[in-house]
Amino acid sequence: MADITRRLGRRHLRGAPTAHIRHHRGGKLLHDGPGISFWFRALTAAISEIPVDDRELAMTFHARTADFQDVAVQATVTYRVGDPALAAARLDFSIDPDTGAWRGTPLEQLGTLLTETAQQHALAVLARTPLAAALVDGVAAVRERIAEGLGAEPRLPATGIEVVAVRVMALRPEPEVERALRTPAREQIQQEADRATYERRAVAVERERAIAENELASQIELARREEQLVEQRGTNTRREAEEHAAADAVRAEAEAARSVKLAEAEAARSVKLAEAEAARTVRLAEAEAARSVKLGEAEASRAVTLARAEAEGAREIGEARAAAQAAWLRVHGEVDVATLHALTGTRLAENLPRIDSVTVSPDVLTGLLAKLGSAEGA
Repeated sequence: MADITRRLGRRHLRGAPTAHIRHHRGGKLLHDGPGISFWFRALTAAISEIPVDDRELAMTFHARTADFQDVAVQATVTYRVGDPALAAARLDFSIDPDTGAWRGTPLEQLGTLLTETAQQHALAVLARTPLAAALVDGVAAVRERIAEGLGAEPRLPATGIEVVAVRVMALRPEPEVERALRTPAREQIQQEADRATYERRAVAVERERAIAENELASQIELARREEQLVEQRGTNTRREAEEHAAADAVRAEAEAARSVKLAEAEAARSVKLAEAEAARTVRLAEAEAARSVKLGEAEASRAVTLARAEAEGAREIGEARAAAQAAWLRVHGEVDVATLHALTGTRLAENLPRIDSVTVSPDVLTGLLAKLGSAEGA
């Protein structure tokens, strides 16, 4: 869009290098060219701005193939205005003198013209092509047909339009049809994947077998080496046992010789000690015998003295007891029977155990009173 500024009731336009400016006043062309700038009056000026750069027009439309399948076409047409004067004469590229904006929609008109023309030629070529062929070679065929059709379209040169390039990005069927078409390829790919999986599994099994064989061979070798190690260990153990036995024999012989020497020394020492002890025992025995003789004589003398004293005492005690017994018998012979009974009861009471209470039955009491009465009467 042109840059328009105001200065003292006049307007100044400054164009871009990619925009062709045409300035008319009173039916006369005053300024014509890209990237120009000039002063003008808004009431008398008629200005057109035609873009001369390359422009991209993206389009998407639906078409039907020979087998009545719907496909979506995505294409892009690159164009430019080759004759700005002719384009300005055929389309409304005039701009507002105050804002610099287009009064109409010339680019939309160009886009509609190019889209309808390209769609017409694409529909014509796809209507004679089956879906499978269209999906395989349809992109190139549609691109060539659209390029040829746009190149042969008389309205484009008459409008001053040049087609630079045509690109067709994709031809897509409906999602259901696309999934159906993908199924065989997917099945084939899945079969290839399954075959690769089976082959990989077979290779893995073969490798596992080889690994197992290697492990078995390693185990056999390890077992053989372990057997050799056990044999070597047995030989070493036997040799160590023999060396230990020889060392023990030497040690036992040395210990026996040492024990013999110690025993002999101990025996000599014991003999000397025994002789000294015997002499000491003899001396002690003689001293003890002399002491025993002296003690025996003293004890015999003491025993004789004690025997005589005991005999004298026993004789005196016997005589005293006999005298006392004779006196006791003499006294009891002179006392009456009742007094003897009383003394007997007294002696009996002194020797009886302690009696807390005495129960006298009527029969016993009656008998005692009867005896007491008869004794008093007599």
